[in-house]
Amino acid sequence: MATPCRLLLWQVALRLSYHVASGERRTSHRHPGQVTPLVTHLAPPPAGLCPGGADIFVRVSENSPTGQLIATLSVAMEPGANAVRLCLTGAAADWFYLEGRTIRLNSSASRVLDREVLGSVLIAELTCSEDDVIQSRSRILVEILNQNDNRPAFLEETLRPVAASELTAVNSVVFTVKATDADGDMISYIIDESSPDARFFRIDLPNSGDVVLDKPLDYETRTRLQVTVWAQETNTLEEFNTSAVLTLDIQDGDDQYPHFLPCTPVSSGVPVCLSPAYTANITHKQQEAVVEFSPGPIRAQDGDRGIDTPLLYSILSGDDHGRFVMNNRTGGVRLTRPVNRRQVMTNFTLVVMVCQEDDRLKFSVASVLIRVLSQNLHPPVFNSSTYKGFVIQSSSPASIVSTYGNQVLVVQVSDQDFSDGLNLNIHYWLRPPSGLYQVTQQGVLIARTDRLHAFDRHVLQVVARDQESGEEVWASLDIEVLQRGQPVPRGAFTEQPLFGGVDGRLAGGIVGTVLLLFLSSILFLLLRTTRRRRPPTTTDEHSTVAVGQHLNVVTSSRPLFPVDESSYTNQPSGSEGFQGRQGVYTRRHSQLPPPSSSSSPNIIIISDPGSRPRLDPGPLAETPGTRDTLRVSDVTEELEAPGGEGGARGGSK
Repeated sequence: MATPCRLLLWQVALRLSYHVASGERRTSHRHPGQVTPLVTHLAPPPAGLCPGGADIFVRVSENSPTGQLIATLSVAMEPGANAVRLCLTGAAADWFYLEGRTIRLNSSASRVLDREVLGSVLIAELTCSEDDVIQSRSRILVEILNQNDNRPAFLEETLRPVAASELTAVNSVVFTVKATDADGDMISYIIDESSPDARFFRIDLPNSGDVVLDKPLDYETRTRLQVTVWAQETNTLEEFNTSAVLTLDIQDGDDQYPHFLPCTPVSSGVPVCLSPAYTANITHKQQEAVVEFSPGPIRAQDGDRGIDTPLLYSILSGDDHGRFVMNNRTGGVRLTRPVNRRQVMTNFTLVVMVCQEDDRLKFSVASVLIRVLSQNLHPPVFNSSTYKGFVIQSSSPASIVSTYGNQVLVVQVSDQDFSDGLNLNIHYWLRPPSGLYQVTQQGVLIARTDRLHAFDRHVLQVVARDQESGEEVWASLDIEVLQRGQPVPRGAFTEQPLFGGVDGRLAGGIVGTVLLLFLSSILFLLLRTTRRRRPPTTTDEHSTVAVGQHLNVVTSSRPLFPVDESSYTNQPSGSEGFQGRQGVYTRRHSQLPPPSSSSSPNIIIISDPGSRPRLDPGPLAETPGTRDTLRVSDVTEELEAPGGEGGARGGSK
């Protein structure tokens, strides 16, 4: 149809006369979806100079710049008064423009020739008219050549997180990823080995996009895995690639057995628990009571925490004919009847089991020990509220703490609930915990002497706990570190903590000085008190002293007491002489001779048989009547006080 029409047009054009007309280039506003033809006015060519209507086929690379030459037209024309009009029409006409005898690419920085957007071919039409009569039409076919200017892109629907049970078999396909390349390049898929969970996956066929599980899953260890996958071009020089993160959410599967609490793992990283040993204490008086256990109530949980299957509890053995019953839902144990005091068995051992309600082949067992105790009437008591300890500085790594008299310090408690006061269930420890000291369960303190320093002092608490009743008592520990060679004090009153940090000789000198001053003050006060209380004496009292029984009297010509005769003349005549028991002097007037001015007072040296001679008042003869006593201190005063009353009297003589 196109060829006959074209011939008809040529015939019409030849028969018509040429008319010279001026042409104007028409422009119009462009609307969305509307193609604006590009028109170029040329000088009127000779008859039959428009293109013969042959199609134009051109190949252009995508992303070509603006002004790229598309085609050169075979129109011979000279500028003149008449015009030949060339017009570009068609859907892709706006991608071209006419410049003289050439057709060029109409692109820009914001309007790029993109094969992936426009397609592989651009089609336009070139119309040649003379005097508004169409002389020819030519199709312009521009093939856009592909360039590798796009990276692969993953399809979003293949990147969504996937959930899989932990029981999923190894070698199962868990992901199927898909990436596309706008340039149509071939793509292969690779796992990024640097991703943390890459060891769980592998890709067997790089072009398929299937990610296979390479290791078994474990919900109790990991609940989510992530792996990075790369999509890469394989048939291009650039080898563009892109990455995506795949997420696998692990769902819990019923592969674990229930276990009792608290859970003690067999080893690190292994989700297997050792069943605890439950213990409880009851008394003979308890009846119809719920038994409380240690380290806690009998409880269990399903090993598959994501499923948490309901559990059932039961007593397998040891219930003593229904004495103990267990709640099969909560695990609580109740005592149904009291224990007879005359019963030989004092302990009950129960074996309890927990199993899944939906699968009773998945179970665990635990042992329960119930001790029957007498009623606890007396708490444990330390034999002292404060213990004093001493440690001698040493390079030895350990030594035993001693107390007064260098005896081993032993901290112990007594319990009146036992006949001998010894409770074997007492457990000792120090509070706060110390790295310098530790206490044995026999109450002996051990010190780390290589970490101690002389003159240090440590105050701690020792705690004793009755493991059966749970009662706790404590006492204070006061431990001093002695320097090398320093003896341990013999008693509390021999301690000298005031001089603990002073040299021994200096401390001895200070103590001696203090004691000497103290004794001097006491002696001075005694002499002063005695001098005030001394009674008046007569002349006869200084001449003769009667000697008591079992005493020797030795006289000397050297006067012991200076006597002034005139000083006694004014004394009353009723004075009595000295008499009395050993150590006490009494006066008795009938035994004293008259005073003599030519004779001096006698020195009386009194000694017991078989002992050293000493100055002693001794017992004197006594007479009935009123007696005044004179002690040895009176005689001592006369010896040590020459400036006293007697001395004054002797001076006046």
